[in-house]
Amino acid sequence: MKPISLTQFLIEERRAGYGNAELGQLIEVVARACKRISVATGKGALGGVLGEAGTGNIQGEAQKKLDVISNEILLEANAWGGHLAACASEEMEHPQPIPDAYPKGGYLLLFDPLDGSSNIDVNISVGTIFSVLKRPEGHADGVDTTEFLQPGIEQVAAGYVVYGSCTLLVLTIGHGTHVFTLDREVGSFVLTRRDAMIPEETSEFAVNMSNQRFWEAPMQRYVGDLLIGKEGPRGRDFNMRWVASMVADVHRILTRGGFFSYPMDSKIKAKGQDGKLRLMYEANPMAFIVEQAGGAASTGHQRIMEVSPAELHQRVPVFLGSRTEVEAAERYHAEA
Repeated sequence: MKPISLTQFLIEERRAGYGNAELGQLIEVVARACKRISVATGKGALGGVLGEAGTGNIQGEAQKKLDVISNEILLEANAWGGHLAACASEEMEHPQPIPDAYPKGGYLLLFDPLDGSSNIDVNISVGTIFSVLKRPEGHADGVDTTEFLQPGIEQVAAGYVVYGSCTLLVLTIGHGTHVFTLDREVGSFVLTRRDAMIPEETSEFAVNMSNQRFWEAPMQRYVGDLLIGKEGPRGRDFNMRWVASMVADVHRILTRGGFFSYPMDSKIKAKGQDGKLRLMYEANPMAFIVEQAGGAASTGHQRIMEVSPAELHQRVPVFLGSRTEVEAAERYHAEA
């Protein structure tokens, strides 16, 4: 089969009625930026990118050098293309409008520049997550934060890039979920899996068990039943996997099925937060990707993509992956 580049794929999708030229060009700009991040990540210690940056982000978390580098690469790449009105990053308190020197477009871009960055120094897969929204009409001048506060169902595109043994781009524009592999010799992303589908059922789950003592009662009961295995109410044995890099955990689920969760717990509540993962930068784009692959994504109480955001850096509990298992987790929470 003749290789299909990301460019060709986007053009063919547009001809079939999905997306438009401006959106396709925006996605290509993001993909090019991620190639640069892939190069920086691949150099590791040789590129002087390992270790702490000595700064903190808006979330109060210590930044790695590569967090800062990745954020700057994405901002710089998207500043001049004319496809965007503004960018918002997990690493910045406020959105960054496109500089006045450049033309403005009709889209808004949100991104987590380097998800799982705590794993950089130990050479475990990390990644970039992004989400694209259409800018609301009637906002001719400066972009404000409220324009980004749209539920996930309003996303027009979402994707993530995994920087691992190979660099993969996983993308949806609302017409299936597709996987592209970076051909390093040619320098382009090539379609390697069209219409990826997550198996409806699974016997594998991903959760940070070190937080078990802080979980709420329904989560304690749900995971307890998984661990009992075939002797328990679920009637089969489950395996557990946990990378602590959301892109890696979600990509495993996209590849072979599974269930990922980061539930609410008392430790999170004590910080005055509504969850661990960010709705706009992590939960919404991953939910869009997973749903387009036949899976499901929930807070435990409602569909993630139907949550109405109240603030840019809002957090939510996350349950996503194989549909049957997400529905099972929801039942445990509903019963409570």
